[in-house]
Amino acid sequence: MRTAVELKERFGVRQLALVPCHIPPHRGSPDGSSEQRLALLRLAIADEPGLLVDDRELRREQASFTADTLRALRGELGPREPLAMVVGTDAFAAFDRWRDWQQIPGLAHIILVQRPGAGLRPGSVPSELLESRRVTSADQLHRQPAGLVLEVSPPLLDISATAIRERIAQGRSVRYLLPDPVLAEITRLGLYRRAPDD
Repeated sequence: MRTAVELKERFGVRQLALVPCHIPPHRGSPDGSSEQRLALLRLAIADEPGLLVDDRELRREQASFTADTLRALRGELGPREPLAMVVGTDAFAAFDRWRDWQQIPGLAHIILVQRPGAGLRPGSVPSELLESRRVTSADQLHRQPAGLVLEVSPPLLDISATAIRERIAQGRSVRYLLPDPVLAEITRLGLYRRAPDD
């Protein structure tokens, strides 16, 4: 949540929506149902003004594709309102394998959050997309509805959901990496205790 709060403040937006994935098309589903993950996310942001949960992908009852979600949001916002999606470099490295990836820059800006140890392979499609559409300030994203890529460096604390699940499965502490109510609920439900490859 720290990255979400920082991005909301850095870009001067009133609201930042978190869109949990229902059925990830490019990897196995994490331990814990979509409904459980949704409840954990709601717990995590309960006291954080300006963060909200958009559960449209869970209501869709099928695989979650970013382009479909962005098309729906663009339809609601209209053609002129700036829209941005946030993605980590680890996920963006496979961007050209996403369904309808060529359409995504026409639907939204991309805010690329650097992840420790995750870079883009030089000469790859994602790397070339970043280079051809790169801007250097958040102000530029407010001037047009879509099409730009802004790379940002949050505090370099690697607290991805995958890393947290792996720490829990290994019996390592995740205290201070999650809001206390979320950690308490994960413990109560016994989530993520098995090894990720089981």
